[in-house]
Amino acid sequence: METVPARARAYVACVVVAALICLSPLPGARTPWWAVLLLALLYGCCEQVAARWRFAGTFYPVLLAGAFLLPPSAAALVPLPGALLSPADQRPKGLRRIWRAAQLVVCVGVAARVHWAFGGRDAVVASDFPYALVPAGAAVLAFCLVLSTLDGGILALAERVPVHRAWRGLFLRSPAPVAVHGLAGLMMAVLWNSPYGPFAALLVLLPMCVSWWAFAQYHRERAAHRATIRALVQAVDIKDGYTRGHSERVGQASMMIARELGMDDERVEVLRFAGILHDVGKLGVPTRLLRKDGPLTPEERRVIELHPEYGHEMVRGISFLGEARAAVLHHHERLDGSGYPYGLTGSQIPESARVVAVADAFDAMTSTRSYRRARPVAAALEELERCAGAQFDPRMVAALGRALGRCGWHPAVTADEARSPRVLPPCRGGPPVSARPEAYPGSVGRSGP
Repeated sequence: METVPARARAYVACVVVAALICLSPLPGARTPWWAVLLLALLYGCCEQVAARWRFAGTFYPVLLAGAFLLPPSAAALVPLPGALLSPADQRPKGLRRIWRAAQLVVCVGVAARVHWAFGGRDAVVASDFPYALVPAGAAVLAFCLVLSTLDGGILALAERVPVHRAWRGLFLRSPAPVAVHGLAGLMMAVLWNSPYGPFAALLVLLPMCVSWWAFAQYHRERAAHRATIRALVQAVDIKDGYTRGHSERVGQASMMIARELGMDDERVEVLRFAGILHDVGKLGVPTRLLRKDGPLTPEERRVIELHPEYGHEMVRGISFLGEARAAVLHHHERLDGSGYPYGLTGSQIPESARVVAVADAFDAMTSTRSYRRARPVAAALEELERCAGAQFDPRMVAALGRALGRCGWHPAVTADEARSPRVLPPCRGGPPVSARPEAYPGSVGRSGP
């Protein structure tokens, strides 16, 4: 949302109007302003702590407690100060704050109205269990539905995510975590009306804060892993200047293929890591071989062809990479069994490796290297299609073609263009010893390291 399209601004304006409607009071509803102020202050403090300690997400128990305790218009006021005053990491900061505030006002307002319509307020005041769970559950579902709907809309309009993917999985992922927050909010609301008052209600937040902290630690650990991965890739780029930036682009192309195949977001992320790390084993290859301009001897080629195994050894201890480790090891296998390191055929090759193999070959062909100029995207796709079935999985090639047709591709120059290009052999021929090891057969012949 750094450069926000006009249609996205219009969408935010519509959500702001909906928020103002949610703030309009219901006839006959009395607003306990002291409770509104206390909950709004509590939520604002939680958001500031979250920003200071880089916790992930929003602290929903306070918002849902407001939806269970207060009239709808009053409950909708609870997130307003905290959201408007919360830090924004990216520009335009003002618009981001307004969007977040309006989104939460609408979500809480709708949840409170659903809770009110199901008679939840009376059930909370009377501590009528288990009946109090019914309106609370309906309110949580309404909250999740509105939140995922609004999130999908902003993804499609501001982040330009394709419409068919913008809402995919958003609602299905939200009920479980929000339901836990909803139970905490319901406990807060019941204790708030007990003889012990708001102080007892605040005690409910202690275990939630501990779990929130643990979740934040998990995300910090993942961030540390990502930093390690980025350092490894930078080391490869420094060592092999011919392919600088190649790993990041292969990660991007792998992600495009995975999304086109309908994989869930978590698996898409894993395949992005697979693409980024596919050449990390080059750190174990002598630099003189990676930078050699002349022909490679068969012995030198065999040394370079060890890099998938080196890479697998380097990343196999990173547990969250999952199937990305198999892609690092097998991305130079061929469907016809003539690849390396193990000569796997067809479905024996892991799906992640088949994705990365296509992404790797595509970027190699569309990037200018010291030994040849970049091919146009259309020519690279044509070459991939010609090699599909023998070298590449036809499903992956077709998925990349569809993704490129929708999103396009902007290849980058990764090496000196001044040197004369070399001619590579046809796809179904044997491996060229006169081409650079990164060269993609093609004239993808056999995937180079």
